[in-house]
Amino acid sequence: MSVAVSNSPVFSPSSSLFCNMTSIITASPEALTLPLSHLKPSPCSSSSSAPSSPSSPFRLRFDDQVVRAFFGIFDGHGGAKAAEFAAENLDRNIIDEVMTRGENEIDEAVKQGYLNTDSDFLKEDMRGGSCCVTALIRKGNLVVSNVGDCRAVLSRGGVAEALTSDHRPSRKDEKERIETLGGYVDFCHGVWRIQGSLAVSRGIGDRHLKQWVIAEPDTKVLRIIPEYEFLILASDGLWDKVSNQEAVDIARPLCIDTPQPLTACKMLADLSASRGSSDDISVMLIQLGRYI
Repeated sequence: MSVAVSNSPVFSPSSSLFCNMTSIITASPEALTLPLSHLKPSPCSSSSSAPSSPSSPFRLRFDDQVVRAFFGIFDGHGGAKAAEFAAENLDRNIIDEVMTRGENEIDEAVKQGYLNTDSDFLKEDMRGGSCCVTALIRKGNLVVSNVGDCRAVLSRGGVAEALTSDHRPSRKDEKERIETLGGYVDFCHGVWRIQGSLAVSRGIGDRHLKQWVIAEPDTKVLRIIPEYEFLILASDGLWDKVSNQEAVDIARPLCIDTPQPLTACKMLADLSASRGSSDDISVMLIQLGRYI
């Protein structure tokens, strides 16, 4: 597994992080969270173009007794608190639910884990919210879930397959749900928003919009087969500038013959930044062959 994260719009050695976590799979059973609080803007950046505070931690857990592995990307808005809280707590809340349910209830366990994390965050005196995408691997199954616009894309023999669907107010079903609950969706500053404010319709936190911004994830469960080559988890900082198939096409040559997943993550984050992404960019690449 490799990760690249950038605190855009300044993408430089002082405002980005690249790491290859291959060794941790066998070296440690513990979970790892990177809050990105150490990231600093490049000295060449001006105050007018300085990036927002880092808000996209990621979460890893390997060789747990309950799950084989857990991966997550958390993209905060309105500050980093909700993303950091979700990164610290979501995996544990999901695992607690998995332990109390049968194998045929894994999607319900993940759902309750998300809802419990949201409920716990709302009890804290903190603002902001977070989009999330997670991948849980258990007994040969890949369980992918999301709230908001973080996305999971699978390479299936070189063909990109989105395993999640972005939760945006512009989506017909999301718009109808919001309006049924008494909210409204309008086009504001070039983006469809809830109550003229938030551009995603699901997430952890968002206390002031909680009536409409729910934390219930969509979940897909797949049996891992050899045809499933690798999984890309990323924040919208990547997907707003790079298409699903383009991301797979760029990453695949660096994942199949002579695996260089870290280089693939770097290339994807760098490409998005070069195309003008002004958002945090977090990219995680998981090679699925080791989990068959």
